[in-house]
Amino acid sequence: MALLPLSTTPFEVPTDRDMLPSERRKFVDTHRTCVLAYARREDGPAQSVVYYVPTDEGELLIATMQARAKTNAVERLGKVSVLVLDERWPMSYLQVYCDAVVDRDPTLVVDLMMAVGERMSGQPVGADARPFVEQMAKDEGRVALRCRPYATFATPPRHLHRNDQPERITHWLSRSVPWTATDSDADD
Repeated sequence: MALLPLSTTPFEVPTDRDMLPSERRKFVDTHRTCVLAYARREDGPAQSVVYYVPTDEGELLIATMQARAKTNAVERLGKVSVLVLDERWPMSYLQVYCDAVVDRDPTLVVDLMMAVGERMSGQPVGADARPFVEQMAKDEGRVALRCRPYATFATPPRHLHRNDQPERITHWLSRSVPWTATDSDADD
């Protein structure tokens, strides 16, 4: 498994139709921030804005601390949802439903934290930073959440550019699409 590099050209969502299955995967692979949501034992769902790193095997990796509630929830339930955010306006997003597990492999955790640093700064993190990141991972008890997508739900961006054009705003329904669906499946 390899972590995908930070994309310099995030996928732009079409505004006149629903995204195809391949476009949904491209959207996920070329963005970097999401809202991670999971069920709590009490109250409503918990949500955290986090950076994620996609892999060449279709997983989404998220670094967190072992002691955080999100780690406990993943171990308890094995399910999360990831709302991938487009950082451009008008904002679009893609809901991704995932099976999830906790991975404590220290090499993976440090590789992931280095990749998150690149996403946060928009610049490569030098190898000279690795010892500091290794120590941080150890001190903070960091783990990796491995999220394996199984379905997506898309909502296209809709925006009112002026108040005199409300008739131009349209909405349509989307649907949940299996992560492995082909573009020809979208015609069904």
